[in-house]
Amino acid sequence: MAFPTSVNSQITDSVTQSNVEVLCLAPAMAMGNLYQATGQALGNAAHNSTSAQQQTGVTAQATTTMGVAVLYSLDTASTGIATKAILSAK
Repeated sequence: MAFPTSVNSQITDSVTQSNVEVLCLAPAMAMGNLYQATGQALGNAAHNSTSAQQQTGVTAQATTTMGVAVLYSLDTASTGIATKAILSAK
């Protein structure tokens, strides 16, 4: 209980209890904020990882398509060169 003052003792006790409650809840609130921030950061990391994997898949598919196109064009070019060599040998 607070020292006798010109303010009602019930009011001073109420304010003191409120201050003690705020001081006691501060660590719990800090940990809650930390957990929330950590959860948000991990969620963002997982989202970024998924996005990177999707973009890698798209790039791999485009690379494969271009590789197959080059292989088909080389076959056509070599056939043309061989045909030209055969026809010019006569």
